[in-house]
Amino acid sequence: MIAVAVLAAGRGTRMKSQLPKVLHPLGGRSLVEWVFQSVADLAPTHKIVIVGYAGDMVRQALQDLPQIQFVDQSKQLGTGHAVQQVMPLLENFTGDLLVLNGDVPLLRRETLRALLTTHQAHGNAATILTAQIPDPQGYGRVICDGNNIVKQIVEDRDCTAAQKQNRRINAGVYCFHYPELAEVLPHLKSENDQQEFYLTDAVNDLEPVMAMDVEDYEEILGVNDRQQLAAAYQILQRRIKQYWMMAGVTLIDPDSITIDDTVQLAPDVILEPQTHLRGQTSIGSGSQIGPGSYIENSQIAANVSVKFSVITDSQIAEASQIGPYAHLRGHSQIGSHCRIGNFVELKQATLGNHTKASHLSYLGDAHLGDQVNIGAGTITANYDGVRKHRTVIGHRSKTGANSVLVAPVELGEDVTVAAGSTVTADVPAQSLVIARARQVIKPGWQLSPPSAP
Repeated sequence: MIAVAVLAAGRGTRMKSQLPKVLHPLGGRSLVEWVFQSVADLAPTHKIVIVGYAGDMVRQALQDLPQIQFVDQSKQLGTGHAVQQVMPLLENFTGDLLVLNGDVPLLRRETLRALLTTHQAHGNAATILTAQIPDPQGYGRVICDGNNIVKQIVEDRDCTAAQKQNRRINAGVYCFHYPELAEVLPHLKSENDQQEFYLTDAVNDLEPVMAMDVEDYEEILGVNDRQQLAAAYQILQRRIKQYWMMAGVTLIDPDSITIDDTVQLAPDVILEPQTHLRGQTSIGSGSQIGPGSYIENSQIAANVSVKFSVITDSQIAEASQIGPYAHLRGHSQIGSHCRIGNFVELKQATLGNHTKASHLSYLGDAHLGDQVNIGAGTITANYDGVRKHRTVIGHRSKTGANSVLVAPVELGEDVTVAAGSTVTADVPAQSLVIARARQVIKPGWQLSPPSAP
């Protein structure tokens, strides 16, 4: 059995934010959500979050994660004090406890699996994750013998000059045989510069304790300020883009592209420069996205083209063309082989197959059938100042340029709307509707010159 405890009580004052540090977003997830992603393969029996500053916000943010338990650390008196708070929840627990920091989001699943395997294979009382880093300043040092058995852990502020030359640092990730940890936790003392209870002091009281170096030290980098958050994002983006390129996705200019970890891409997708994919987005095989496009929480089928456009919370069926400079939002659904062209905006619109809106149109709260053709400048006037209303356009109907459809209104199948019409009433199938003032010409007319002052 394994339990996981995540330290998430701090405010993170260097973030200069009212938002708890562990809730700051990184590539589609909060920092603390990344931590739980890293332990997903371990199937822990207990998942405990130690909260303090803005604890209710942390609880709310994690409410959808299964089987999470919360404990309060009302005063942040150190890492040892934080882990003491989980003891009531782990009474009679005889397995291993993995302790993680909620602001260390880059740990790989494979690393934590290897840590647990090493811990159990050697029967250690504790196993700690360590790293050899080029500049260890600010990190606690881990002193080991030739077999990676830990002899001492010293916080950076308490290191001697000689100990500061040691580049093996404590990553703040621990795996304990919990019954042994539970014996020493109540006896921690705060005899240090910060007057805090260090979890490392518990490690020093256990035996044997082994260190395991992580291969990629970037995994253990924490986030304490906005600069470190940006650095973590760059590392995460590099990993994500390397993964998708190895999976058969073409990134024309990887440095200008950003992809959330929650995005799914099929082989033979092409991402052009300045493309940004967010949230629960999926892109089908053969689709070409960008340049200059933003897609969030949307499903794009195979062989779709999206150029210089913004798409949020929408669905696009296969072989459709979007853009340039189109905006789809509000749960719009586009059929197959459609064309949404220059400066067209869709909001809560459903389009059938082979339907086209090629130029300068707004279609809001609208349902369009198959093979509908929307003329340039067509607008569905869906808002009466109080409520939104729907427009329905039947199969094979078409609107002329600069038409206004005042909702609620329904056009039947095979309807033609004359250019410049303002349609305010339903139109039956197979009809031509002309709704505009008759043109009046007055020959020989000219504006009278203004009177002299």
